[in-house]
Amino acid sequence: MARFASFSAMSLALLVALALSGCGGSRQLQSVTLSPASADAKDFHNGQVQFTATGTFSRPPSPVQLTSKDVQWCVGSGTGACPGNINTGAIVDQSGVAQCNSGFVGTTTVQAGNVKSASMNPDAGFQLKVFGSAQLTCP
Repeated sequence: MARFASFSAMSLALLVALALSGCGGSRQLQSVTLSPASADAKDFHNGQVQFTATGTFSRPPSPVQLTSKDVQWCVGSGTGACPGNINTGAIVDQSGVAQCNSGFVGTTTVQAGNVKSASMNPDAGFQLKVFGSAQLTCP
């Protein structure tokens, strides 16, 4: 029994040492890059632009292509703010496909990242913590 207790104490000490040294910790998303960095909707079939997100993490494997499970997509300000129910000039789905709203002419910003905070009011939108952005030009 004493042998088992000694082994358990050593195992626990090893786990604590690994945790304190950063080994065994979770990977953290450090940056997101969107591709293409800019696109003109008129150059794409039906005006639908497929954006992709690549994430750089604190630990390997990195960089990796991100999916809808990893990031939230929105059209926003370029500061990570994703407005709620207001016309931002375009929409983007959770697969990264963006399309200009009918009648909108100009440039807008597509963003993807992890959610820092969400409002209890869906009209207020949400804020991205680590995110990337790209420009979408609407004819």
